[in-house]
Amino acid sequence: MNDEGATRRGRGRRAPGSESGEGEAAEKKPPRKPEDPAAQARDVVYRLLASRARSRLELRQALLRKEIDEDVADGVLQKFVDAGLVDDASFAEEWVNQRQRSQGLGRKALGFELRRKGIDEHLVESALSNVDSDAEAERARELVQRKLRSMNSLDRNAKMRRLVGMLARKGYSEGLAFRIVKEEIDHAGDGSSGSDFDFS
Repeated sequence: MNDEGATRRGRGRRAPGSESGEGEAAEKKPPRKPEDPAAQARDVVYRLLASRARSRLELRQALLRKEIDEDVADGVLQKFVDAGLVDDASFAEEWVNQRQRSQGLGRKALGFELRRKGIDEHLVESALSNVDSDAEAERARELVQRKLRSMNSLDRNAKMRRLVGMLARKGYSEGLAFRIVKEEIDHAGDGSSGSDFDFS
């Protein structure tokens, strides 16, 4: 009986000893190494580029929001630029084509968006120079035709104000907007005079 009790006590003593040993072993493990900031920055850039093309400034701002050091962010982005994976000129051209096609934006609005994304002025001008004037006018015409269908109850001047305003908000020049709107209203059969219309 006593032998059995001693054995049990012995076992009880060994268990705590073994737990202590495990704790010591755990303490001896090297601390987890923090992730390399440059590797973290590269991962962020790759993830962002996987969804769509982005300007250098957009990527830089995203890295800074992730608390990546500015020097690390700039160094990593320069490597992407050198590899041709980040290219503001190509981005600007692609952005203009896509936004003109999907949103019907005119040159002014497109230029504003590109500048906001940090694209250099000469690249903005280059991208906008590729906008075909006929295509821009045709896109404006499509927007006016679509909107005009729901304006039957309005008089000519009200239609003019609303439609020209819509095109102005989308970045079309005042002259182009007025010409397209006038042509489309005339084509729709409202032949009344628009001489009293003004842009205010």
